[in-house]
Amino acid sequence: MTAELKVLFEGYVRGGEVDGANHVGATASLITAGDRVIVHDPGMCPGPEALLGPLEVAGFHSGQVTDVIVSHHHPDHTRWMGLFALARVHDHWAVYDGDLWTSREAEGVEVVEGVTLMHTPGHTHEDITTLVTTPDGVVALTHLWWDERSESDPRAVDLDLLHTHRARVLERADRIVPGHGHAFDVTDATPR
Repeated sequence: MTAELKVLFEGYVRGGEVDGANHVGATASLITAGDRVIVHDPGMCPGPEALLGPLEVAGFHSGQVTDVIVSHHHPDHTRWMGLFALARVHDHWAVYDGDLWTSREAEGVEVVEGVTLMHTPGHTHEDITTLVTTPDGVVALTHLWWDERSESDPRAVDLDLLHTHRARVLERADRIVPGHGHAFDVTDATPR
């Protein structure tokens, strides 16, 4: 089975260009596969409508979201999780559903056919990458890149791990949706 993927909000990191303040937005995406409606990284953005508006345009409302996947637990990637209060939440070591906490390692977990998790530490020790098999190839939703030019990560806890897991992702993906930038094809990625 293949999944459909749509970027709901394209993330960014802006250090004072607009108003002298730092602005951070996380890339949030919508994945649909079978009967699952998944939102990936519902984090910081100008406000809830920046996520809910594109979700509605895609034909869904917040109560229809069945799952939320968080790449890691920094607030810029989790800020608006509460908009999807009925959804199961997936992270690096568990699935949370209501008051049920089911421990499991993320590596190799198939959320639904066509949507698989990889443990890819580097930015944090808990990072996960979501691989989505689409009709156009495998797309990796990951925080291992900010954009196709990012050679490093100034906030990484372990650059060696980051580069090791970038290589793993590049072996499996055709396209990258980074945590704070526009999507790019793997052929455009700077291998480091």
